Amino acid sequence: MKINYDIESQAGLYIHIPFCLSKCGYCSFYSIKSIHLIPEYIAALKKEIKYYRNFFSSFDTIYIGGGTPSLLSVQQIDDILTTVNKYYKINRRAEITIEVNPGDVSLEYFQTLRKSGISRLNIGVQSFDDKILQLLGRRHSAKEAIAAIEAARAAGFDNLGIDLIYGVHGLSIKSWKNTLQKAVSFKPEHISCYQLSLDDRAPLYKKYSSEGWHLPDENTELKLFLTTAEELENAGYMHYEVSNFARLDKFKSRHNQKYWQHIPYLGLGPAAHSFLNNKRWWNKAAVKTYLNKIAQGKMPVEDMETLSTEQLQLEALFLGLRTKAGIDLNCYKAKYGVDLLADKKTIIDALIKNKLVELKNGFLRPTRAGMAVADSLALI
Repeated sequence: MKINYDIESQAGLYIHIPFCLSKCGYCSFYSIKSIHLIPEYIAALKKEIKYYRNFFSSFDTIYIGGGTPSLLSVQQIDDILTTVNKYYKINRRAEITIEVNPGDVSLEYFQTLRKSGISRLNIGVQSFDDKILQLLGRRHSAKEAIAAIEAARAAGFDNLGIDLIYGVHGLSIKSWKNTLQKAVSFKPEHISCYQLSLDDRAPLYKKYSSEGWHLPDENTELKLFLTTAEELENAGYMHYEVSNFARLDKFKSRHNQKYWQHIPYLGLGPAAHSFLNNKRWWNKAAVKTYLNKIAQGKMPVEDMETLSTEQLQLEALFLGLRTKAGIDLNCYKAKYGVDLLADKKTIIDALIKNKLVELKNGFLRPTRAGMAVADSLALI
């Protein structure tokens, strides 16, 4: 598939590492339970990196996600980053993040990662309760999660994020509060809290079905969300997006904000998505297909779409109302030709009255209660 785009600077780069030793029960992201193809995959990935040099010129964020990127040796990660540096300009203050599994890492691993240029870690803790970790299908223990955080600090990482999951069967609100307090005790710069969701591709879906378990009802969901926001804000974290909290502005995920703000990004690897010049395309979700296509000198693109102004406008509304910053109404009008306050006056007035949004300094922003129902807000 041929893609004709103008060169765009300061985009974000996402690199997918689709390998796992085991599949977590809740995960629906594309990965395979195998590692023997890693060397061949890296060789193919380097060719895909080279291919896009005519469409993208530089990056100021790089995010290595998965799958389980920490299954790669530091030498393999360094090989990937060296290739990126060969074909693109990388901002000297670039945010370079890698996701790691606590069961894979050590002080030495982290020390070597830092030398390779990684500046930010995202540790998949998910829980500090061994029973919850076992239910989720994680292959690390609470003890290993704590050891990973401590090793990251000892290695000198000063931009550390941890992921947590709530709404799990057997996890009470009191237990969830304890989890949050435990997380805060390590003073990570960033905390992501995701509510458990299951689709029929996730292994845990079958467990829930066979045991007659249910995800939290609407009232419990709301209570868990508000508890999360309150606990972390009281601990000094900014609730800057529905699932994300940062200690300071500079610790907000710069890479993820590109997705929310329609800033161009390139996604490499199976199932990865890219966005440039109002076009979005994505790769086939199959490692072997990916390898075969690249071996034939072709890109493994599955499909692409050109987004209309109306589609971009609706996405900007949806994404903007998931963030604390909200929507700059003047910029929105200038970009999309839509005056939200005039066109949606009755609905917005009702949302303000119900304390779900607020209008301040030319911005339409969700309140804490509004962020709890952010997906519904976008239906205005």
